[in-house]
Amino acid sequence: MSATRKIRKAVFPAAGLGTRFLPATKAQPKEMLPLVDKPIIQYVIEEAVASGLTSIIIVTGKGKNAIEDHFDRSYDLERHLTARKQDGVLEQVRAISSMIKISYVRQGEQLGLGHAVLMARDLVGDEPFAVMLGDDIIDAQVPCMRQMMDVFEAYGGPVVAVQKVPKDEISAYGVIDGSPEGESGRVYRVRNLVEKPKAADAPSDLAIIGRYILTPEIFEELEKTERGAIGEIQLTDALKQLGRRQTIHGYQFEGVRHDAGNKLGFLKATVEFALKRDDLGGPFREYLKTLKL
Repeated sequence: MSATRKIRKAVFPAAGLGTRFLPATKAQPKEMLPLVDKPIIQYVIEEAVASGLTSIIIVTGKGKNAIEDHFDRSYDLERHLTARKQDGVLEQVRAISSMIKISYVRQGEQLGLGHAVLMARDLVGDEPFAVMLGDDIIDAQVPCMRQMMDVFEAYGGPVVAVQKVPKDEISAYGVIDGSPEGESGRVYRVRNLVEKPKAADAPSDLAIIGRYILTPEIFEELEKTERGAIGEIQLTDALKQLGRRQTIHGYQFEGVRHDAGNKLGFLKATVEFALKRDDLGGPFREYLKTLKL
């Protein structure tokens, strides 16, 4: 059974156009926008590494070459840093290219999250895998994906990360209808999943956040999933069908989620991460105190 196997790989969809951050993303991938001094995508890949994953599959598209360049070796830069004896920065730069095995697959047409996951089928193979979205940066003592892997190992079957969201924001998310299971109070057996319901129709306040553990059976469901109203293949729709074959669990993770997919959330995340830095936190905090808000 695939559900008893270890999670080794994660799919990172990165082919989107990043229109919410225009004009900054006209010639730069959204995933490369920096939170303080690291691009968004690096935070998520560091979470994957800290969770024990060994391979990342990045689904890219047109204009995403900067992502590959970031995780590749830069010999000219390394020689430059070596000559100037900037050993600390040199170590950081080298670590980026060696932190995890990375493969790339191209999504030629923007047909939604479900289609992006389907593009990774050949590289995933016949084993369970994670999906991690860059819009959600999760700051947690135990990495969010590691928490989810523990749930997967305990229960088997797909796991989706969920978070309680105010009713007036629920229509922006996929939402689960589920019942509590186990003693932690954080695990739910999913009865149904609804994509972007109206607030009055939402089955709960538990919104699906950008972390998933899926079994290879999801690919069969994605192939059968019809395009939605805007022509996209929704992962939530495929999960709903998969739920008829396998038990799906929702997991309310421990940690703070930053929505880096919109400008305000990105700004908040930048402030939060800057304040936590040993080298920046103190001076930045003192600066903030001088502002007349």
